[in-house]
Amino acid sequence: MTITEKVAYLKGLIEGMEIDEATKEGKILKAIMDVLSDVALSVEDLEATVQEMGEQVDTIDEDLDALETDYYDEYDEYDDDDCDCGCCDDEFYDVTCPNCNEEFAVDEDTLLDGGVDCPLCGKHLEFDIEECDDDCDCCCDDCEE
Repeated sequence: MTITEKVAYLKGLIEGMEIDEATKEGKILKAIMDVLSDVALSVEDLEATVQEMGEQVDTIDEDLDALETDYYDEYDEYDDDDCDCGCCDDEFYDVTCPNCNEEFAVDEDTLLDGGVDCPLCGKHLEFDIEECDDDCDCCCDDCEE
């Protein structure tokens, strides 16, 4: 039973009791019934609005899910492993300048070239890196392969 139905039932009970609306008690009961009727109608309107908004949110959620799927699927197509442009092939390494303690990133080619100037203090940093065999993944001086 909804709130509106319950209020209608109470209103019917009051009318069935044949309460005189000219008495103090009758006036109060009539005023209470009017307020209850207004509250019941307001609650009914709010429930309808909430249900409609819930349906709209569900629709928006479905649309957003479709957009995310489309976007991330397209984004996954441009994964670094599949890139043929050459821009994604470089690996970057963090280097800390011993002079100013500034940390910055350099690519593998720069490391293999032997040096770079610190972007903060300008001091030239030299690297002594030996490449490992193609089969070795360690890229260190102590390669045992």
